[in-house]
Amino acid sequence: QVQLAESGGGSVQAGGSLRLSCIASGYTANTNCMGWFRQTSGKGREGVAAIYTVVGTNQYYAGYVKGRFTISHDRAKNTMYLQMNGLQPEDTAMYSCAARASFCTDGSWQGAMYYKDWGRGTQVTVSS
Repeated sequence: QVQLAESGGGSVQAGGSLRLSCIASGYTANTNCMGWFRQTSGKGREGVAAIYTVVGTNQYYAGYVKGRFTISHDRAKNTMYLQMNGLQPEDTAMYSCAARASFCTDGSWQGAMYYKDWGRGTQVTVSS
């Protein structure tokens, strides 16, 4: 089992930045693909970004965050990051990290159903 713990959320004004962190512990061999998801009340989880942690160069982004958010992973620290720049009120959500043993693919990285382990989330609030 993998335990995931997010941090770094908070409240910012539009145009501001935040850096989210997700620390993995336990059986970290099952974290080949890690992703960030967000959820607002009344909506399901939506995939924000994902990364193939074995290499780190395979990154996946939802269209609405491309150019603003950057995902990265530090293997030595078992930690994934999400640098969020140019935040907008519509980015307000609970952000959660997730992990799975199978590789990230274009067709599956955004599917919450494909991830086995989840963190509790960290709230991001962007005011206009």
